[in-house]
Amino acid sequence: MNLFDYTYNLVRQIPEGKISSYGEVAKALGDIIASRAVGRMMNQNPNADDMPCFKIVHSDGRIGGFGLGIDDKIRRLEDDSVFVNENKIVNFENVLFKDFKTQYPLKKLRKEQIELSKKVILKDDFPKLETVAGIDVSYPKSEFENATGACVVMDYKTKDVIDQITINVKTEFPYISTYLAYRELPVISQIFKNLKTKPSIFMFDGNGILHPYAFGLASHAGVFFDVPSIGVAKRLLYGDVIDNDVLINGKKRGFIYYSSDRVKNPIYVSPGHRISFKTSLEIVKHLSFYKIPEPLRKAHILASKKD
Repeated sequence: MNLFDYTYNLVRQIPEGKISSYGEVAKALGDIIASRAVGRMMNQNPNADDMPCFKIVHSDGRIGGFGLGIDDKIRRLEDDSVFVNENKIVNFENVLFKDFKTQYPLKKLRKEQIELSKKVILKDDFPKLETVAGIDVSYPKSEFENATGACVVMDYKTKDVIDQITINVKTEFPYISTYLAYRELPVISQIFKNLKTKPSIFMFDGNGILHPYAFGLASHAGVFFDVPSIGVAKRLLYGDVIDNDVLINGKKRGFIYYSSDRVKNPIYVSPGHRISFKTSLEIVKHLSFYKIPEPLRKAHILASKKD
């Protein structure tokens, strides 16, 4: 779904003389965690006259930013009979609109995640390890620009590159923590359609089961395409590091890994689907010369390459 359009249509529901907040719009989407994404979407609104993003403010009444400037935001608010004093909405609680008509799309996606997570297989389920693909997605300019997806396929033994592709896909879903797959699956789908070979294993720039719902990007893509997958993340978003393991609620979900003594910060490795913890780490170790495993490092360079 196009969550940008859905969000903008929510904002269009705000009546004259009313405002709403980033948090209230996020709740109408179905998850308060989307508040920051709402802020980014308001900032990227292409037409303030058609979609009144000036009506969205902070939950404490502060008016927040505006692409055309604060003075213009205040003018638009006061033209709409909403008044501002010292950059805060006057009578904030009285003019705050909460009664959005919505189907709570993020609640539906979360329910889908939880159901699909039951399909994850954490044991080796592939015939022969011959090739490994790394998939990375970059967003060169803004979330309204095309996303660039890249895939690099390497021979597991020789470590030679045997295939690589890049594709461009319009972004229709903002970055929202724990919902990354819904942003990147449309890009990854196009990569799969254009691959000339079928790799034995796929690595994704994101988490596998190292996720609050045990269903990060690598797990979601693995289940969706029914392929063995590994998640490799550069940052720890969730979990606690105990020795070399990463735990969520006391349960092992992944590993930390340093490719050499020169690397200051680790990567976070977790199985995605149809692969074991042990094999996930072995493959990452085998293909890591620098901080990030080579298939992903090369895919990142390819995805970030400017024309």
